[in-house]
Amino acid sequence: MKKGLLVLFLVAFNSYYHAQVQSRPGVESGVSYELAQLRKSTLSEIKYDINLKIPESKSERILGTETLTFNYKKQNDTPLQIDFKEEAASLKSVSVNGKMIKPVLKEEHVIIDGKYLKLGSNQIHFTFLAGDGALNRRDGYLYALFVPDRARTVFPCFDQPNLKANYSLVLTIPEKWSAIANGKLKETTQQKGTKTLSFALSDLLPTYLFSFAAGDFKNYTQKIDQQDSRILYRETDSVKIKNSMDSIFTLYRNSLAYFEKWTGIPHPFQKHGMIAVPDFQFGGMEHPGAILFQNSTLFLDKNATQDQLNNRSNLVAHEVAHLWFGDMVTMDWFNDVWMKEVFANFMADKSTGASSDKSVYDLKFLTGHFPAAYSVDRTLGANPIRQTLDNLKNAGMMYGPIIYNKAPIMMRQLELLIGEDNFRKGISEYLKKYAYSNATWPDLIAILDSHTQEDLQSWNKVWVNDPGRPVIDYQTEYKGNKIDRFTISQHPEHGKEQKLWPQEFQVSLFYPDRIEKVDIKLTGKSQEISELKGKMKPLFIILNSSGIGYGVFKVDQSAMSDFSMVKDPINRASTYISLYENMLAGTGVTPKELLHFYAGQLERETTELNLRLIMGYISGIYWAFLPEAQRLKESESIEDIVWKALQVQTTKNNKKILFNGYQGVFQSQKAYDRLYTIWKSQTPPQDVSLNDEDFTGLALSLALRNNNNNDLLQEQLTRIKNPDRINRFKIIMKAASSDQKTRDDFFNSLIEKKNRANESAVGSALGYLHHPLRQKTSIAYLPKTLELLQEIQKTGDIFFPDNWLRSSLSSYQDPKVFHIVNEFLSQNPDYNPILKNKILQASENLRRAQVLVK
Repeated sequence: MKKGLLVLFLVAFNSYYHAQVQSRPGVESGVSYELAQLRKSTLSEIKYDINLKIPESKSERILGTETLTFNYKKQNDTPLQIDFKEEAASLKSVSVNGKMIKPVLKEEHVIIDGKYLKLGSNQIHFTFLAGDGALNRRDGYLYALFVPDRARTVFPCFDQPNLKANYSLVLTIPEKWSAIANGKLKETTQQKGTKTLSFALSDLLPTYLFSFAAGDFKNYTQKIDQQDSRILYRETDSVKIKNSMDSIFTLYRNSLAYFEKWTGIPHPFQKHGMIAVPDFQFGGMEHPGAILFQNSTLFLDKNATQDQLNNRSNLVAHEVAHLWFGDMVTMDWFNDVWMKEVFANFMADKSTGASSDKSVYDLKFLTGHFPAAYSVDRTLGANPIRQTLDNLKNAGMMYGPIIYNKAPIMMRQLELLIGEDNFRKGISEYLKKYAYSNATWPDLIAILDSHTQEDLQSWNKVWVNDPGRPVIDYQTEYKGNKIDRFTISQHPEHGKEQKLWPQEFQVSLFYPDRIEKVDIKLTGKSQEISELKGKMKPLFIILNSSGIGYGVFKVDQSAMSDFSMVKDPINRASTYISLYENMLAGTGVTPKELLHFYAGQLERETTELNLRLIMGYISGIYWAFLPEAQRLKESESIEDIVWKALQVQTTKNNKKILFNGYQGVFQSQKAYDRLYTIWKSQTPPQDVSLNDEDFTGLALSLALRNNNNNDLLQEQLTRIKNPDRINRFKIIMKAASSDQKTRDDFFNSLIEKKNRANESAVGSALGYLHHPLRQKTSIAYLPKTLELLQEIQKTGDIFFPDNWLRSSLSSYQDPKVFHIVNEFLSQNPDYNPILKNKILQASENLRRAQVLVK
C-alpha cells in the first residue's frame, strides 16, 4: 500500500473509530448530551401508552403499565438506554417485541440488549411502580410535574426535549376524584369505589410537557375557542372564587386571541385545560391542555392590589404564550431552556401591555424585570443567559432571574436594534419553520440576521453568551452656563475584559420650567452626545430616565433634593432603582441616607408599583445594610413614618402596601401592641382590606417578636379553615416558633427528603427560621444548609435550590456567616460550578454588607 493511501486509510479509520466511540456513550446517571444525540439520530415515531392505577392514600404505590412504541435505526447491537430513575425493585417486568427479558436497571437506565431490537418498528412493554417525587402526591390530590427531566422518575421513557412523542393515558382513580390530562377525556367507566378515565392521544410533546392531575378537585367550565374548557381547583373561599373565575377565563381568552393574531398561527393544540394547585412550587407550568397554575396567584378577592392583578395577568399570559413558544416549537436541548421562558415573559408583557397605556406597560416592565435581573447579574456568581449543559440532570440549575428577567430586557433591546416589524417577521418565520419540532438559539439568530443589517453575532456575545452588566457614567463640561461637552462611557462591573453593551436609553435634563429629553444609542466605550452641546445647565440629570437601559447608571444626587420635580412615574422608578444599585456599589449615597430618602417618599409616592418598589427597598436596607445598633436607633422613626404614610395615602392598595411594610420593619412594643390588637380583633385599619391569608401573615410577623408565641400560633391555626392552608401553616409555624428546640427539630427534619416535599411551604418557613431577629441561633444551621445543597438539587424541583439558599442566606450581614460561606467554598474546590454560582448569588448581600455595614 502506498504511503499516501495509507495516510488516507488511517484518517478514514480514525474518523470511523471516533464516530463509533461517540455513538456508544457509556452508561451514566442522568441523560448526557452524547446519549441524547445518539438517541435523536436513531429514534423516531415514539408513542407511549400508559396506564396508572392511583390509590387515594398517598402512602400506597402507584402501579403502572406502559407500551413504548418507536421506530429504530438499528446499526449494530449497541444496547438501547431507556431512562428510569427508580430503584430496581420498581421495575417489575420488561418485554421487547413480545419476548420477556430480565429487567436490567443500571445508572438510572433500563438497558435493552441490542439483540432484542430490530430495524424499524419496535415495541417494549413495562410493568412498574411509579416514583412519587414528580407526581407531587398530597392529601387528596396529585399533579405531574416533569420539567426538566423528571418524567423518568415516574415511567420509563426517552427523557429529552428533542424526542417528541404522542401519549395515550388511562388513569384509574378514586370514584370521587376528577382528572385532567393533555388529551381530551374520551371515556369514563365506573367500578366499585373507582373509575377509569381514558384520554385521547395527545399532541406531539416532549416528556417534560406530558402531564396530568387527579384528585378531590372541584370543576368549573367555560368556553374557550368554542370548546368547553375546565379548570380544576381546591380553593374554598367562595368570595375569591366568585370574584376570580370569570377574570381567569377572560385573561386566558384575551391572551389566546393576542398570540394567534401576533404569530398568525391558530392555537396549536387540541384542547384547553387548567389546574389551580395549592402551594404550587412554580407560578405555572405550560403543559398543553393541562396548564398548572399557582392557586394563590389566580384566586384574588375584590381588594386585590395592582401588583396582584398584574401577577395574575402576567402569569396567565405567560403560560398561554408558551403554547407557541416552548410547546409548539421546543428547544433542542435544555441549554436553550431560556428561549421558551424569554418569549413567554416577553410576549406576556406585550399581550398585557396591548390593553393598557404604554406608560403603564413600561412601568410594569421596569419594576417587574430590572430589580430581579440585577439581583443576580450584579453578583460574583452571575451566569449568562445561555449556558452550557453536559447532562439533563443538571438542567434544573439553569433557571433563575437571568432567564426570567434579564432575557426579556435583552429581547426588548434586540427588538429596538432590528426594528419591531423585522423582529416580528423573523419570529413568525422561526415559528412556522420549526412548528412541532425543535430549534436552537443559533437557529433563531440566523433567521433574525437575515432581517437586519446589524451585527447580531457581536451583539449576541455580550448580551446572551456573557454574564454581567455595564457601569454607565457620564461627564459634563460647561462653558459658562451651557453644556460644552457631554460624554457617556461604559465599562464592565466585574472583570478586566473590555466589553460593550450596545443599547438604547434616554437622558433627561430637568429645568425649573421644563424637561429636555434626548434618546441615546450607546455603541462604544465612550461617546459624545452632540445633541446636548449648547443646552443650558440643568438643575439635575437623570441618565436612564426611560428605564429601558440596562446597567448601573450614575446618579446625579442633586435629584434627591429636588425630587418633587420628577412627575413621571417611570422617571421616578428608574431613579429609585439606580440609587439602590449605586448604594450597593458603594458609590454616592450611603444605606442610611438612602433609607431616609425612600422613607421620605412614602407619603408622596402615589403610584402603586413605585410605592411597592421603595417599600421593598426600605425593608431590604433596614435588615441587611444597617448595623444592629443603628437599626434599633432608627426603628421607631421608620415605624412612625410608615404608619403616618398609611394614614396619608388615599388609595386602598397603597394603604395595604404600607400596612404590609409596617409589619416587616417594626420592632417597638408600641407597634407590637397595635398590630396584636388588629390581629386579635380581626379589625384592620380603616380602608385596609385583610383576608384570611393576610391575618396569617400578620400572626407570623407577631410571632417573630414574641418570646412565648405558642398560644398565638395555635390560635391562628384554629382560625384557618382551608385544609391545604392548614397543612402549609403547620410547616411554617415550626420555623416561626419561639422555642429553639422546635426550630432545631424542624431544621433537622429537613435532612429527610419526605419532609421537604412541600417546597413552597419549606422555602417560606426557612425565611422565618433565618429572619434577622432569629439569626443569633439560626447561624448554627448554615453549615448543614450548605452541605445539603447538592442533595436538594438532586431531589428537588428546579427552583428549590435557589429558594433554599436565598431563604437561608440573603438577610445575613454577620462576618461569621461570610466566613462560613467562604470556608465552605474553599473546602470544596471541585464543587459543581453552577451550584457554586447559586451560593455566590444568594450570599451577595452578605458580601456587600461586609463593606457597607459600618
